[in-house]
Amino acid sequence: QVQLVESGGGLAQAGGSLRLSCETSGLPADYYAIGWFRQAPGRPREGVVCMSSWGGKIDYRDATKGRATISRDNAQNTVYLQMSSLTPEDTAVYYCAADIDLVASCLEDIGMDYWGKGTLVTVSS
Repeated sequence: QVQLVESGGGLAQAGGSLRLSCETSGLPADYYAIGWFRQAPGRPREGVVCMSSWGGKIDYRDATKGRATISRDNAQNTVYLQMSSLTPEDTAVYYCAADIDLVASCLEDIGMDYWGKGTLVTVSS
């Protein structure tokens, strides 16, 4: 059974940073990619950053490139999202997702096979 569990959400200040964690379990050893998505109120869900399982390819949205970083702790089966220079526009539910069969770009949610339940980040001004 594949499980993805996000943590680290909460209230953040504009200009500050966030660090989210995604604890994974049950993923196949040969999964293709894992990444972070977000959905703001009234907006479609969008990819933030995605990383291949081997770490050789990282994709970003233009809006987050340069201030978002994805990393992985293999020993803990945990993936992290760090993002700086927060603005209220970063307020969203953030999701961890994994792709095991590569049917679409790793920044497209239709290509992801497993999802966490999300963690809410609220950025105050």
